[in-house]
Amino acid sequence: MKDKRIPWNQYFMLQAILLSLRSTCERLSVGAILVRDRRIIAGGYNGSVSGDVHCIDEGCYLVDGHCVRTIHAEMNAVLQCAKFGIATADAEIYVTDFPCLQCTKMLLQAGIKKIYYLRNYHNNDYAMRLLKLKNVEVEQVKVDKEYLKSIAADTYFD
Repeated sequence: MKDKRIPWNQYFMLQAILLSLRSTCERLSVGAILVRDRRIIAGGYNGSVSGDVHCIDEGCYLVDGHCVRTIHAEMNAVLQCAKFGIATADAEIYVTDFPCLQCTKMLLQAGIKKIYYLRNYHNNDYAMRLLKLKNVEVEQVKVDKEYLKSIAADTYFD
């Protein structure tokens, strides 16, 4: 009998999408989930340092075309592990957008073994070279809209 449940990759990607809805960035809402052994160990979204103003309230703080106020979703997820003493070695990450070069380097240093992403976003050639060098797998995940339809059923929403 075929399993009718949502596949793990889509399940975790939907968790990252849901987390992205907490983003305080006006330019791009990103969510990231760190997973080990099919268990979520941390999550993050892109936003300001706790206690600082948010881009959605005062606009982005741009320097050389980049918002310096925003901490990326991947970094927030890894920092959550650091704050609470959770190892990141051999974990996987599900992120709504392909990690930037700086986040890719940080993920490699944190020992992430696989990156799942939903959308391409300025995929950096050097980042791709580093991922290959470190033998870190990268896989794009497509979410089947049928699962979204079942979520929006009258069972949960009016």
